[in-house]
Amino acid sequence: MLNCRTLFLSDIHLGCKNCQAGYLLNFLQHCQVDKIYLLGDIVDLWAMQRQVFWRVQQNQVVRQLLNMAEQGTEIIYVPGNHDEAFRLYAGKNFGAIQVQLRSQHITLTGQRLLLLHGDEFDKHVQLAHWHRRLGDHLYDVLLFLNRWNQRFRRTLGQPYFSLSAYIKSMVPGARQAIARYRDAAVQRAKRGGYDGIVCGHIHHPEITLQDGILYCNDGDWIDSCTALVETRDGSLALYHCAETCQQLSVWPEPTQVNVTALTKVA
Repeated sequence: MLNCRTLFLSDIHLGCKNCQAGYLLNFLQHCQVDKIYLLGDIVDLWAMQRQVFWRVQQNQVVRQLLNMAEQGTEIIYVPGNHDEAFRLYAGKNFGAIQVQLRSQHITLTGQRLLLLHGDEFDKHVQLAHWHRRLGDHLYDVLLFLNRWNQRFRRTLGQPYFSLSAYIKSMVPGARQAIARYRDAAVQRAKRGGYDGIVCGHIHHPEITLQDGILYCNDGDWIDSCTALVETRDGSLALYHCAETCQQLSVWPEPTQVNVTALTKVA
């Protein structure tokens, strides 16, 4: 059981066939948390315009979040670009879930963090329109390959491995786009007088300190299967959660990070 102060999730993409709802459900069922921030693209309305792909596990994720809210977990929902229709409901509540255009969080150690989805930084990535469309199509292909690679690995009894994340990490253009996105996010936090920023959108989990600003990207649940956690001592940790849940990185960095197995998927 993971006991923490705060949980940051984004880019779940419920309704999309690439959604890793089973891994997320297992993670949530093993979490005891005071507050959850849902930072956009929770429901993929874009994907559902083409084809609705909604399995039982995706329903169970929604029920789990609602149950946690009813049991006292504070949940704040900041819609992204794939669920931007919900931005019309900013300032309203869906049951016990609050909808906001953006939010802020103060950690136990006093760090003031800006929270948003991150699609507003797309213009800073400076990719031509045709390049963006090509990138979207190539990412769809990568997710297709990732899906079949995962099925093959399961038949061999091997754990989850993100083929698409590995391929992206090898492409210089992708690394440059991620760096420009990070730069834009850091500058936005600095202009607002924040100590850091937490966002999603680009499906690249990361914790880093840049120009005195803490940059946290909580990743996604169609590719990396990651969540950002504020622990009971106020530190921030990035977890990868598939068959087991492993701590990838933590801030402030200790002398040694222990990789711990927290859960096991049945």
